[in-house]
Formats: sequence, C-alpha cells, structure tokens
Amino acid sequence: MKIAVLGCGNVGGALAGNLQRLGHDVVVAASAPDSSSLLKLLAGNSALRAADAREAVEQSELVLLATPFHAAGDAVKTLVEGLKGKVLVDCTNPVGAGLVHALGSRQSGTEQLQALVPATPGVKALTIYGYENLRDSASAGRAVRPAMIDCGADAAAKTKVAAILHQMGWDPVDAGGLDQALHLEHLTLLWIKMVRVGGRSSRLAWAKLDT
Repeated sequence: MKIAVLGCGNVGGALAGNLQRLGHDVVVAASAPDSSSLLKLLAGNSALRAADAREAVEQSELVLLATPFHAAGDAVKTLVEGLKGKVLVDCTNPVGAGLVHALGSRQSGTEQLQALVPATPGVKALTIYGYENLRDSASAGRAVRPAMIDCGADAAAKTKVAAILHQMGWDPVDAGGLDQALHLEHLTLLWIKMVRVGGRSSRLAWAKLDT
C-alpha cells in the first residue's frame, strides 16, 4: 500500500520504518527537508523517501498524521483538497502541561481535526502507547497479541486500517465512532503516567480477552 507519514519525529519515524519493512511504499512528509530528524531517519533507512506534504499525500492512499498535536491542525488545513479520497489516520495526542488533556477533555483532538477535513474519513489509531511499541512487530516475544484500539465513523476506512494494524502485530479492536477518540486519548495519558512517570516498561500494552 502507498502510505504517507506526516511527521518524522519519534512516532512518525517509528511508523515509517516499520511499515516500509513490512513491504509498504512509504513516503515521509516533512516541512523542512534539511531537518535533523528527517536526515537521521533517511540515513537509517535508505528505502524511505521524503517529499513535501502535498506531494506525499497525492501519491498515497493512506495518510498517517504523526506530527505533534499543536502542529496537526495547520498541517491538515493545508491538505484539505489532497486528502479527499484518502484515509486519514490520526496518530496524535493532545497532551498538555502536567500530563493532562490539552483540550480540557471537552473534545477529542481527533474530532477537532476531523472537522477540518469533513470529506476525508478519519480513524483514530496507533496511539495509546509510546513510540517504542510502534518500531517493530507488536506481537514479537509476547504470548498474547497486544490490542490496538481504533475508532472512526467510516467502516470501510476502519477495515483498511485494521488490516495494517494486524500486519504490524496488533490485535485491532474497533471501539466505535469518533466519539470514542477522547477515551483513547485518556488511555494514552494513562500509559504515559504509568511508563514515563511510574517507571514501568515501555513494552507495557493492553490486551483484549473475550473469554
């Protein structure tokens, strides 16, 4: 699949490298072609390509938004036309000072971003963990496949994303519509507080047990 990754920091870099190694045609979009994070990412994986955001989105069918949340709105607003007909996966989290929800838990960041591109089906996924769990197969060395919870209003878009998640070693869990995105963002905050503050292993992951 042709995939554009918007952002080349810890999350974007982890996702781009992982998906490329899984056989996808990945292009990384970065606002500054000479940024140190982009150059480091490309130096570590010569199979990755870089392009400006409009070109990257135009070439792809799936777009992963992995910029810092404070930059996500501006990034999306410049790509409204190019995102039509694509699936936009929101991998961002609005984390504020003191590890609180940056929007005061009044609305999810995903819903705020979706309002900017109403013609593009959005899916919240590849959050709830830190970047360490996104670099390689999520199921490697585990007795149980860890869960990756996603949500969105478009069933076809979620099916496409779920296939990618499963390939990455996750057990995809559909939580419902985008109104669930706020709960996923709170789950991310829980992970951050348990791992970054509490000192638990960054391999900490959730699992779905039906029986």
